[in-house]
Amino acid sequence: MADLVPVAEVRAAARRLDGVAVRTPLLPVPALTPANLLIKPESLQPTGAFKLRGAYNAIAALGETAKPAGIVTHSSGNHGFAIAYAAARLGVPAAIVVPETAPEVKTAAIERAGAELIRVEPTLDARLAGCDKIAQERGYAVVPPFDHPLVIAGQGTIGLEIAEDLRARPPGAVLVPVSGGGLISGIAVAVKAAFPETRVIGVEPELAADARESLKTGTRVRWASGDVARTRADALRVEQVGELTFAHMRELVSDIVTVTEDEITGAIRRLARQARLVAEPGGAVAVAAALNRTAGELGVPRDDESPVVAVLSGGNIDPALLTEILGSSRDLNASAGRSESYTG
Repeated sequence: MADLVPVAEVRAAARRLDGVAVRTPLLPVPALTPANLLIKPESLQPTGAFKLRGAYNAIAALGETAKPAGIVTHSSGNHGFAIAYAAARLGVPAAIVVPETAPEVKTAAIERAGAELIRVEPTLDARLAGCDKIAQERGYAVVPPFDHPLVIAGQGTIGLEIAEDLRARPPGAVLVPVSGGGLISGIAVAVKAAFPETRVIGVEPELAADARESLKTGTRVRWASGDVARTRADALRVEQVGELTFAHMRELVSDIVTVTEDEITGAIRRLARQARLVAEPGGAVAVAAALNRTAGELGVPRDDESPVVAVLSGGNIDPALLTEILGSSRDLNASAGRSESYTG
């Protein structure tokens, strides 16, 4: 089994990120059910998503030995923007390989940050090949979007903050979006070190549920690119979790649940209107699970009064899509009408 990232590396990442990443709060939202739900809004980061933490930590750590000639990565958008932002801040050139289907709101942000944009076919193989080509030709250092210990450690600083804020009242569960697995791996390292009994639960769209299938079968399952492309959650369309991240998930993650496309868009709508938070589809899945899954489905006892944390991982949504979702006539209170809360 691959060595797991130690919590000491997560603490080292927190020191590097001091003054760079926003220390996001845990927000109670009285208008949302259940009452003990707390939202961790990583959409408030300078790049609009949690990815800044892992990207900056990796580039900064690499620069502690020798400044790299440049950084290259592949990304569906948020990691690419984070690398572009961090590289510019640290004075390092960056090249970002993105699928042709990446949302314009994300690719435009990458270019505004000064990075070179390379578009490829919307498959993981094409992204990897494009990234490797640039690394070999230019001598750039590769900072993958999820399957790297420094990236995992950076994302784990979210878990450190959760643990610090809830030291006196440990959470019953922490719900985390899952794509390639870097976010949930890092959070799980920090949360389980502080609260061994807390359940760390991954959430992904039912139309891109390779991580859930992988965890249940005990082996890394790969979904076809055409299958994962069906979900609106473009940030979660990775076809297979990483080797290192899967090792973390098998060891530290209690379960992975899925949510429907309607539940995702419903969560976006309710977050905007009732919590005043903007979420992209991939960023909203953990909140969608919190709003639509019962305590029993999450493995949380009904009489447990502990907080349940949902990580809102990103808010880089296309304005036209947000307008479409907010204009829906669906009942905003469909989920709120559910009588069960985690506290019974």
